[in-house]
Amino acid sequence: MDIEKKVIQALNTVDDPDLKQSLVELGMIKDLKINQQHIYFEVELTTPACPLKEKIKNDCIQAIEKAVGQDYEIAIKMGARVVQGHQQSKLSHIKNIIAIASGKGGVGKSTVTANLAIALAQTGAKVGIIDADIFGPSIPIMFNCEFERPSMDESSDKGKIIPITQYGIQLISIGFLTPPDQAVIWRGPMASSALRQFINDVAWGELDYLLVDLPPGTSDIHLTLVQAVPVAGAVIVTTPQKVALADAQKGIAMFRQAQINIPLLGLVENMSYFTPPELPEKKYYIFGQNGGKQLASNSEIPFLGEIPIQEIIRDSGDKGYPATLKNPEIASAFKGIAEKMAQELAIKTAKKTEHETIN
Repeated sequence: MDIEKKVIQALNTVDDPDLKQSLVELGMIKDLKINQQHIYFEVELTTPACPLKEKIKNDCIQAIEKAVGQDYEIAIKMGARVVQGHQQSKLSHIKNIIAIASGKGGVGKSTVTANLAIALAQTGAKVGIIDADIFGPSIPIMFNCEFERPSMDESSDKGKIIPITQYGIQLISIGFLTPPDQAVIWRGPMASSALRQFINDVAWGELDYLLVDLPPGTSDIHLTLVQAVPVAGAVIVTTPQKVALADAQKGIAMFRQAQINIPLLGLVENMSYFTPPELPEKKYYIFGQNGGKQLASNSEIPFLGEIPIQEIIRDSGDKGYPATLKNPEIASAFKGIAEKMAQELAIKTAKKTEHETIN
């Protein structure tokens, strides 16, 4: 048997830990080259934010060495191609639309959205944000571009809005289109119309993930989103306190309504605990302990992670420079959440594709 066949057979024994199928069967092995004592190939993962990247790489090396010995130098490129989560042709340039929701206001949903977008972009993903909180937009301030005004792309038959790009993230918000000190006093249908324009009339580039920062509650905006676009999944943000958890439960129930039926990718607990700088081992659970974990467990959805109360998160948001860009501890926390979210989305998309193929 020649060396190439041995390598392929060895890689056929390596499974994707999430999808429970061989990397070869899934078509993840690309560009295999064997030159004298060198073996090179690419593993094309389903997301650049894959948390099991190193495990998969090590499993491949061990399988090959077992099959052909250790005389070969093995070079593996860990690439990624984010799977398209829908079949809607007019949105084919946007692979996955993810709703970021909370039942209650003030739990840090926009802060989570901003930092989650940065964390995904840091893995190499192409990311955009729609600020769907029409009456209380926060994204322009959090990205230090509240005085920016989008331009128009006149190259198409119907002129489209060019989103603002900041820190590598494409952004659109009503805050870019109205004076900062002016209230948006609209009825529900007008707000819903604005959201539809943000989706259809913006010149979004190629995106792996488009995060939609929803307003609190369960309103017209939420219904418009799920009716207007194929939402790949939703993330719920809460704090540990009882009043926030009660509203988060309503948010979970909304996405599970038969007429909505959006997959829940998981729950993020924000403001989980406070650690004083002078007592780094101490945790004070100001709003209660493990409320988010318990809600996730009871609701049978993944718990994506917890974010502590830190002044730098608030200060960075106010100054328009998300904490994930400058604080290693916060960056690590959001990286973990981004990886788990992307992992859940990849699993659900694979199952959905398999189901559609069977049917």
